Amino acid sequence: MLAPRPVVRSENGLWALERVLQRNGFPLVAGADEAGRGACAGPLVVAACVLPVGRRGEVPGLADSKLLSPEAREAAYDEVLRRALAWSVVAVPSTEVDRCGLHVMNVRAMRQAVLRLDPSPSYVLTDGFAIGGMPAPALAIWKGDRVAACVAAASVLAKVTRDRIMCDLHETWPEYDFARHKGYATPEHAAALTEHGPCPQHRFSYVNVRACVRTGTAAEGLRQTGPMDERTQVVA
Repeated sequence: MLAPRPVVRSENGLWALERVLQRNGFPLVAGADEAGRGACAGPLVVAACVLPVGRRGEVPGLADSKLLSPEAREAAYDEVLRRALAWSVVAVPSTEVDRCGLHVMNVRAMRQAVLRLDPSPSYVLTDGFAIGGMPAPALAIWKGDRVAACVAAASVLAKVTRDRIMCDLHETWPEYDFARHKGYATPEHAAALTEHGPCPQHRFSYVNVRACVRTGTAAEGLRQTGPMDERTQVVA
């Protein structure tokens, strides 16, 4: 007799997929996601998170970080840290994005973020694309931050951490207005790049940044990552 097939129940909403995995022998489901992939300045930040089973894991206001207001993200961030069984954040400096490539460093940081979780997960959900070398079975989910709560929680951790880093960098390089656009290629950012040239936090491998390089601008080797939380690891 065939075993019954797992059923994902829509009434469980963002927690439906995790509930199925937990009912089928995978109690510790980790989600992993990134922030800053599309930016041309600042670090790439990756987070991983395991939420507890049951009501405690149902974080109020949790959603894909891109769908939340800054205030709602901050509130969700605090709740995730308070409730999570395990979480980690990894930041990849712009120098490493330039040296190794964005996708290579994204994969490396996502794997590292998951490997740093304690307790180790029994299943891993990643946003967008598959990651090899995980400590448990893993599944890549398209728009995972809108489908799985643990991925949404990781997206909030990554986004809030990166936004804070960019606000700190704004204090050193206010002419780029990093606090407003967070390093993404807005028209205002493009105008500042044209006027001032890139700073050490820009990704020099990006066409729009390299086009603005001038003689005497900051050397790539002089870049700094900026302030980090004590739980945030820097990949080098």
